[in-house]
Parts: sequence; structure tokens; C-alpha cells
Amino acid sequence: MTSADKRSNVREGGHSNGGGTVKGFVRKVHSPHPSLNDSLEGEIQAFLIDEDQLHTYDDLTKVNPVTPTTVLKCLQARYRVKVFYTHAGCTLVALNPFQPIPDLYTLDVMKEYHCAPQPQEFKPHIFIVAEEAYRNVQNQLEPVNQSLVVSGESGAGKTWTSRCLMKYYATVAAASSVVNSQDTVERIERRVLDSNPIMEAFGNACTLRNNNSSRFGKYIQLQLDRRQLLVGASVQTYLLEKTRVACQPANERNFHIFYQMLKGATDEQRKEWKMPCGKHFVWLPNSEKTVEEDSFQETVEAMVHLGIKAERQRQLFRILSGILQLGNLNFSSMDESQPCDLDEQSKDFLQRAADLLCVPAEELLTSLRVRTLKAGKQSVLKPCCRAECSMRRDCLAKVIYAQLFEWLVTFINNSICADKSTWCNFIGVLDVYGFECFQINNLEQLCINYANEKLQQHFVAHYLRAQQEEYVSEGLEWSFVKYQDNQSCLDLLEGSPVSVFSLLNEESRLNRASDAKTMKVRLEKELGNNANISWDKFSKQPHFTVAHYAGQVSYQIQGMVEKNKDPVPPELIKLLQESENSLLHHIFTDKETEIPTSKGLSKVTVVSKFKNSLERLMRILHTTTPHYTRCIKPNPDCKPLTFKKEEVIMQLEACGIVETIHISAAGFPIRIPFNGFMQRYGLIAKYSHVKSGIHSIDAGADYILQRGVENLLSVVSQHEAFDPLCEDNSGKHNSWVHCGRTKVFLTQLMLDFLEYQRKKVLCQCAFSIQCCWLRYQRRRRCARRLSATRIQAVVRSWLVRRQLQRWNRAAAVIQNTWRMWRALLKALAETELDDAKDLLEADVPQLNAIIRERGSVQLSFIQKPVSVRGWPLGLALASAPSITMSLTATGFQKMVSVMASLNLPSRRGEYKLEPNQYSQELASIRAQPKGSVKLHYRQSPLLYADRKPDMKSDMSGFNAILLEKSL
Repeated sequence: MTSADKRSNVREGGHSNGGGTVKGFVRKVHSPHPSLNDSLEGEIQAFLIDEDQLHTYDDLTKVNPVTPTTVLKCLQARYRVKVFYTHAGCTLVALNPFQPIPDLYTLDVMKEYHCAPQPQEFKPHIFIVAEEAYRNVQNQLEPVNQSLVVSGESGAGKTWTSRCLMKYYATVAAASSVVNSQDTVERIERRVLDSNPIMEAFGNACTLRNNNSSRFGKYIQLQLDRRQLLVGASVQTYLLEKTRVACQPANERNFHIFYQMLKGATDEQRKEWKMPCGKHFVWLPNSEKTVEEDSFQETVEAMVHLGIKAERQRQLFRILSGILQLGNLNFSSMDESQPCDLDEQSKDFLQRAADLLCVPAEELLTSLRVRTLKAGKQSVLKPCCRAECSMRRDCLAKVIYAQLFEWLVTFINNSICADKSTWCNFIGVLDVYGFECFQINNLEQLCINYANEKLQQHFVAHYLRAQQEEYVSEGLEWSFVKYQDNQSCLDLLEGSPVSVFSLLNEESRLNRASDAKTMKVRLEKELGNNANISWDKFSKQPHFTVAHYAGQVSYQIQGMVEKNKDPVPPELIKLLQESENSLLHHIFTDKETEIPTSKGLSKVTVVSKFKNSLERLMRILHTTTPHYTRCIKPNPDCKPLTFKKEEVIMQLEACGIVETIHISAAGFPIRIPFNGFMQRYGLIAKYSHVKSGIHSIDAGADYILQRGVENLLSVVSQHEAFDPLCEDNSGKHNSWVHCGRTKVFLTQLMLDFLEYQRKKVLCQCAFSIQCCWLRYQRRRRCARRLSATRIQAVVRSWLVRRQLQRWNRAAAVIQNTWRMWRALLKALAETELDDAKDLLEADVPQLNAIIRERGSVQLSFIQKPVSVRGWPLGLALASAPSITMSLTATGFQKMVSVMASLNLPSRRGEYKLEPNQYSQELASIRAQPKGSVKLHYRQSPLLYADRKPDMKSDMSGFNAILLEKSL
């Protein structure tokens, strides 16, 4: 029997709208009246006549009239065209398609919604809710911390929605990271996402209503730093359904991790875990069924990314395999006074379990068969009956798995949680088990439905009730919209002084065997006057029925008290503490062993522990800004794209969607105190061209603040861009904003317009600042450039002057040295060369004819050859048109002969000599027709006396030759 079949007493009452006209608030909402039924039916028929346009209503507040029928028809039309998200005022309605829609959650879609100036203008999507919460953190709107509450029945898609939200934040929060922290952010967001497959493998299971049903609740805090970047996360869990380890309902499965091991292990791992192929395990029913979550490799990879080492993984999987081996233990007993014996087939499983858990097999068997009783200071050993042995076996498996799950959660938190000093805000994602109603419901379903009642009450208190009460207190003329309040149901479950939970705890703390009939009698006696509880007098099994907000659920009393006690035999705890498996030893070392005595009572029960953890969660939710997402299950059979009207309409009415639409359409979802409103939007009037009349505002004067807010709103309403938003052109405020006594009430569109104007003013201010800054920088650059030019000019002039001074000094030194050198050479030449007078006085030796011919110069105007003495070299001057000279070196041990052809053109009495072969030898020859002939050399001829010139030698020194006529 499904929850839809059980909801026979869900009310079908009408829904009234609030209405009224107040100052600054124009709203006309009609309240239903019996005389208007005919006109209402006519409006419904007129609205539904055009079915082709029903799928275009992306916000159900636009539906007119708002009734369960019109809302249902719109959702059905949108579901038919594969549109699964629809706005319903402050909430988002998500219909489960029961099939993959890959193009709906891609990275491009995330960036599109994240980068959009107004995401509300896009099609409804879960990313809009995520982006709205993220921008609230960015804008630091109080309360800054956000909570995304994902609710719905089991199988409605809560887990998938939570997974999409986490992936969205891990993407957009890491996309803005700077380069130096990109690797860190990527590592953090990868670890945050990798926590999902591990938590789902160990905490989710395949049930009748959902292939991936969460069997625990979790609240994930995504921690953001001051730049709104993801720096860490933390996970808080609530009430793991550990009884599923040892007891699986019909046609359901155990936790996913066991099936992942069974189907994904290698041969080597199977051998180590003692899980051969084809081996049957009692605690693994329906193992032939394959679901998408049976991915062992994905779970192992996630463990590696989170930092769980291979050895620790090996220990963990051995423990899980040992739990499965315990499930195959069967006990038999012929005499209740004697300890039970194991079946022959079970002895092998006992040894395997002991080996995998690293405990002695004999001690394991003893702890399962014999219990220890305290009688004063003495201990008495008492054998257990068959039922007790089975209970102790189940208890051992449950306590191991529960502690292992807690260790995993702690390890994940240590891996992904950031230091408190590094983050300042958070966005919480709440994913809890959905409302459940099965053929047999026990303590687990009671706690699960209690949690859903608390969340529904949070929604009712925060939105349906608190908002309407605030409208009245702030001066709005408001007609209350009726809604279904589940406070009476919560009083039944947790109220004081007497409630279902208080009676369960009282019975559990008594050291006596529980009796279902006795418990039923107590419930009837203490709670018989409560309208939310009833009993079926014709039922054979003791039970009680609770009228929840989502329908009636019948709970079986048998075994409920024992489950609430959750006793753990101290012998089992001691055995596990002595295990040689380091992981098993570690997780049980600090566990307190509670040994109830005849006078003592158990410290903590399951209900009290769960109730306390849920109260902590509600305190967190009350201090954050909530965002609601209602997941709807279109059909009970999880068939793709199948829409069952009866199933959907009951969920809509149960969670108050229609009432939410009424209040959202007629109310103001955003409420900002005057002080905060002026601090954020006061600059709009300050930088507006319209005269606002706003002067200095005292934060403590409420009247002045109110006047300032009214003036600001009047400035905004006079803006040209605001004209399309106005419903009338009068001086009154429009219906999208109202100024109350202490707060400003806004619709989402009005808030978007204010944010647009604020952004525009900030952009103008930023542009002015940029202009001033650029002008300042430009002037500064010009001044620096001018200063640099002047400095460069001065430096260059100084360098030039210094270089010229060095050049002048060097030139002077060169000139002086050259003059001294020339003087020295001239003096040396004067002493070395023969003077004309010396030639006359000296006896010229007689030369033979050949030498005379070679050592003479034939001038054109002198008939006889003129003898020329060249010392130390002789030159042969030939091929001259007007003069022929030949010089021969004499008087040396080594005679050097240089033959050269010279052209001596005549020019003003001077003869210029240009050598044909050696260009650097003779520079010029000055010949005089009379007198002696002298040869003047650049350097002393003695330097070349011992050299033999050739074609390759570089011979220099002939700079000027002066030929004088020899007498």
C-alpha cells in the first residue's frame, strides 16, 4: 500500500485569498464565498479551455484562478512537454521525470544561469534557487547564511536535486578562483563532490518506492570565504536506518555498498573477503536486481580522492564482508536452559566472520550464545535462547555498521572541512528521507515522518503563518489565507507533558520486557483525546494511526520499544575492542559500554537522540534564509514521463503548495528593515537627478527612517525605467512595494529593479572614480615623462661635455706626442742622412758601369745621369714620362732591392710619385732640377736595413721623399 492509497482523510477544503487596500499597497483579492461557486467554476473552465497555453505558465502565481485543479492542469501540461520545474511563489516545484535528462544539468547551463543579470527571467530551474541563495551571500543580505530545503516523498528526486545543488556550487564557487588558489579550490570542490557517492553507497538503499532511497538524513554546509569561494564543507547526519543491515523489508534491498562489493570485486578481492562467486548471503536479498548505483569502482575512486588509503580500505571491506558472514549464522536449540548451538552449515560462516573481524571464533560464539548479568559485585553467565542469540547477532552487525558509518562521516568532515578562520558564511543543503507509508511501519518510519513534520512546520511557521502575521503587525490590511497547520500532530508526537515519544522513552527506560498490548493501552489512556491519533479496534496486531500532514500512517507497536532501547550487549563491545583489525579496534575504543542494571536506566534512547539532533538542525534553519524546493513524485511506480493526477494532487495539498501560491501572489516575499534598506539603497536617491528631500538620517529615529524610505521609494517610482512596472500613474506607490512600520515589503520584481538602479548608480560612481583616477594617472605620467626628459637632457649634456673634455685631453696628448716624435725623427734623419755639403767634401767612390747605371737618375733637362745615393734602400724609378730614377742600395751586408714603377706627372714644378705595386711605400716625391737629392723617410731607414721585402711583406716608412739636385 502506497502513501497515496493511505491518504483518505486529507482535507479538500477551499482556499481563501487575502485582500485589502492600504497606503502604498494596492491589492484586490477576493475571498471565496458559497454564492460565488458558480462564477469560480466558470473562471476555471475559461482558464482551462485553452490547453495549448497551459504549459507556458512558468510561475503558478500567474494562474487565475488559483485552485488545485488549475495548478494540477498546468503542471500536467508542462510535464507533458518535458518541462519539469515550475515556480510556485517562494517555492520551486520539481517533478521527477524518472529518466536521465543530460542536457538539463550541463556545465554550460550552470554558467548561463550564473552569469545572467536576472536569472529569474530564465526558465524555472533548480539552478535559479541555487543562484539566488549564492547572490544573497554575495550581497550580504541578512540573514547571510542560506539553507536550501529539499523536501518531498520517497522517490520524488530529493537526492538527485541535492546532488545538482552541490555540483552547481562546486562549479560556480571554483570558477572565480584566482590562479594561485585554483588548484586548492579544485581539490576542495572535488572532495566535496566525492563525498556524495560514498555517503550514498553506505547510507542509501533500494526500496519499493525508490531505487536510491536515502536511509539517513544529511545537512551539508558548503563553507564560503569572504570572496564567496568554496573552501570547505561539513556533513551532519541524522538517524541512519541501521536495522536494514540485518532486516530488509520484502522486495527491498540492503545498503548499496554490499551489492557493489558483491558485483564489482575482483577475484583476488573475493578470495580475501571470502565471498566466492555464486555464494548466497541471507542479508543480501534481490541481489540479481541491478540499479545504477551498483558502481563499486566509483565508490573506491571517491575514497582515494578523499584520502582513504588502500590499507584502510582493505580493513573496511573486510569488516563489511564479516557482517555479511554473520547473516548466515543460524542457531538451533533443543533445551532453552542450555546455550544454543550453531547449525553445521553455520560453523564455516562463523570462522569466516571471526577471521574477517579479526576476533577469536570461540569468543565470538560465546558472546553470541551467553550473556552476562550483574548481581551486585558478581557476574552471572546465562545462556541465551534461540531468539536472543539471533537478536545479539543482529545487534552485533548493526552496531558495527553504525559505528563504521559514523567513522566515515567523521573522516569525510576531516577531509573537506575548512578551518573556522578561513570561512565566514555557508550555504546549507538539506536532504532528508521523504515521507513514508508502508504495509508495516515501525519506529524508523515514525522518526522519518516526524522529521518531515518538523520541516513542514518550519515552512508553515516561516512562510504561511509568520509572513501573514507580520503583514498585520506592519500595518497591511490583510485577510488571512487559511492553511493546514500540523502543530497538533507535532504536539501528539513530541509535546509536553505526555506524547508518543515521552511514553516510548518512559517504557524503554524501564528494566523490564516490553509488551505491545500494554503500550497500546497506555497510548489510548494518555492520548485518547487527541484528534490526530486513532486505533483500529478490529486489527489483530497492536498499532496506532497518526494523521500526518501528508496522510494517515499506521504504526506497529510490536518491537518499537526494543528498537527505541537499542541495547548493545557489553560482551560484544568488549570483543570488538580487542579486535586485531586496527579500524575496528579504533572505532570501538572510545565507545562507552552501557550496562543496565536492575536499578539503573538506559541513558539515551533512539527517539531522544534523534529528537535532539533534529532540534539542532531546526535551530540552524531558523537562523538562515530558507529556500524551498518541493519535489513531486508523478506516479507511484517510478515510470518515466507518467503523470498520475491522484498522486500529484495529494502531494500538492499535503505540502501546502496552493496556499503558498495564494500568499505569494498577494504578498511580499522580501522584507527589509528600514535601516538596512537605507544603507543599501539610499545612494539611489543621493545620486538621483530627482529632488528627494532626503537629508541626514538618524539610525535611531524610526520616524525619520520611515520618511527617508518613503522619499526614496518616491524617487524610484518617478524614474523613467519604472513606468512599465507601475499599475497606475497616480502619485501612490505601486503594488510591488509597501512601507510598513519598521520594514519595507518588496516583491521580487521590485527588488530586482532596486538592485538594477543600485548597480546603475554604482557603475556611474565607479565610472567617475575611474575617470578621476585615469586623469590623475595621465597627469602623473606626463609629469614623470617631462621630469625624465629633463633629467635625460642634463645627463646627456654632462656626458657629452665629459667626453669632449676627454677627447680634447687625448688629442692634446696625441699632438704633443706626435710633435715630439716628429722632432725626434727629424733630428734622427738629420744625423743619419748625408748632407749636400758632406757629399761635396766626401770622396765618392767609383762605381762600376752596372751600378752606376742602376744608381743614377736621368732627368729630361740634364744630359748626364744624376747619381743618387739611397740609404739604406735603393729605388728604381722607371716608366716616368719626364723623369726616370733608379736607386741602388750600397754599403750594406744585406742588399735590399725594391723595384717599382712610378708615374710622375708634372704639376706646378712638383713631381708626385705613385707606386704601382706597393701602395703604402712612397707617398710623394719632391724633385728639384738643381742641387743634390735627399730622401726623407717616415721612419729611420735603419729599421729596415736587415729586412728583405717581398710581395707579402708589409713595408712602410716612406712618407715623403725629397729629391734635391746633387752637385
